[in-house]
Amino acid sequence: MEDYKNILKDIGLRFRVERTRKMLSQEKFAEIANVHTNYIGKVERGEQNLTVKKIVELANSLGIPVRNILSL
Repeated sequence: MEDYKNILKDIGLRFRVERTRKMLSQEKFAEIANVHTNYIGKVERGEQNLTVKKIVELANSLGIPVRNILSL
């Protein structure tokens, strides 16, 4: 059985990988996504419980398909 904390960490890692592929800092990603820099840090560390809506918004902010984030 999956633990949601591990899934959040996996999702956060995928956001970090995609962000760094785009050569964006956390600050620039936060600016584009219209969220606070601390929020991006929490997402990438798997500390932020994300809604599906927020996952879609963040993926769209990076210009990537949501499936890149959710393919578990």
